[in-house]
Amino acid sequence: MSKAGQRVISALRQMIISGELVAGERIAEIPTAERLGVSRTPIRIAFRSLEQEGLLIKLKNRGYRVREVTPEEINGAVEVRGVLEGLAARQAAEKGLAAEHRQSMVKCLVRGDALFAKGYVTEEDLEIYHEINQRFHTLIIEASHNPAIDIAKTRSEHMPFASVSSLAIDRDNLAGEYRRFNFAHMQHHAVFDAISHGQGARAEGIMREHANATLRYAQIFNSDLKDPDTIRVISGDANE
Repeated sequence: MSKAGQRVISALRQMIISGELVAGERIAEIPTAERLGVSRTPIRIAFRSLEQEGLLIKLKNRGYRVREVTPEEINGAVEVRGVLEGLAARQAAEKGLAAEHRQSMVKCLVRGDALFAKGYVTEEDLEIYHEINQRFHTLIIEASHNPAIDIAKTRSEHMPFASVSSLAIDRDNLAGEYRRFNFAHMQHHAVFDAISHGQGARAEGIMREHANATLRYAQIFNSDLKDPDTIRVISGDANE
């Protein structure tokens, strides 16, 4: 898919997450294309992709409707991905990395380091990182040498945000997004270190936590930490 197409999909995901596109709202190609300033082709592709992800429902009389997605559903999907990728990381660590997987992972880490070294990111940087991220996660699955993990992961990707490709970028807060994705990239370094040293339990734990980078980290790194109430909510102490 072209970068323009990925940008449209990411923008629509963010609009759904933020509530700009509300559950039950009907959307169509032409007005959405005009809203985002693009042609109808990437909109058509985006609608199909988001339908497969469980974020849109196709209507019989043309067009789509925004599907209602509960926090519990999203959290469950993210947790399932974390379990599967955690298992893959543990098995990769236990079996040992082949030279080709090691070299490819290092290339992903080096490319990511170069993106974040300047201390900020652009939308284009995050699109590049999206590709790096997908490649790195794929390598971990491959390195597990367990095809059942890949099959299970593919079957679960119809659930909202269950796929590592479900990138949503807050273009109005790129400073927050820099913190979120830079932290996620550091987790890539950490899991690579654990896998390289045969530390299966550590690798699994990192990858299970890493799944939270999809949405939970967006809430953390994009929040106003000057507000004590915000800090308590993020840390889970809101009721104390």
